[in-house]
Amino acid sequence: MKNFAKIRIFLYLCNMNIVFSTNPNFKFDEKPIIETLPPAQQDLRVHRETKHRGGKTAIVIKNFVGSDDDLQKIAKELKTKCGVGGSAKDGEIIIQGDVRDKVCEILTKLNYKFKKAGG
Repeated sequence: MKNFAKIRIFLYLCNMNIVFSTNPNFKFDEKPIIETLPPAQQDLRVHRETKHRGGKTAIVIKNFVGSDDDLQKIAKELKTKCGVGGSAKDGEIIIQGDVRDKVCEILTKLNYKFKKAGG
């Protein structure tokens, strides 16, 4: 029974993606710092989507190049000015509701280069 408990603990640790090293000089690879392009150089796509949302419309802004912090700042500004919810991750901003025209106005005021796409 003790071996079974050890195996369960081992499998649990394996699923946590923990890397063990005996090298005292081992250093973790740091994530590269991504510089955010200026708004005029961004090539954003503003999509209207209803996929995987129970028929509800959402605006998805794709192709953002930059850090997650800057992505979160832009998403927060869009959400507050539109008065809706949403999220930002993996270079995409998702805004709830059919507010594409309002999002486009805000992006224009912020000097972002974008195109309407998808519906």
